Amino acid sequence: MIENIDGFDWDAGNAGKCEKHGVAIADIEDVFSRPLHILADLRHSDVEDRFIAVGKTTDGREVFIGFTFRAGKTGVLIRPITARFMHKREVEKYEKAIAKTEE
Repeated sequence: MIENIDGFDWDAGNAGKCEKHGVAIADIEDVFSRPLHILADLRHSDVEDRFIAVGKTTDGREVFIGFTFRAGKTGVLIRPITARFMHKREVEKYEKAIAKTEE
C-alpha cells in the first residue's frame, strides 16, 4: 500500500492540526519510512477512504496518524489528517490487535 507513494500532501490545515498535537511534520514523514501497521478507519470513511497508521518515531515514541491518499501532479500522495503520540493503554490495545492479525 505505501510502496507506490510519491510524497506527502501538506497545507496549513493539516500541518497545523498535526503539529498542534506535538508531532512534527518531519516525524510524521519519517514514520511512513519505517515499519508500521495500517488499518482501515471505517468510522471516518464516509466521504473518502481513510486509514490509521501506527508506528514509531526515531526516538521510539508511538504515533497514531489518521490519513488518506490524494492524487497529486506527481502521483499518489499521503495526506495526513491528524497525528498524535499514543498513550500507554492505546499502545497495549494496538499491540494486542496487531498480534492477532499476525497469528
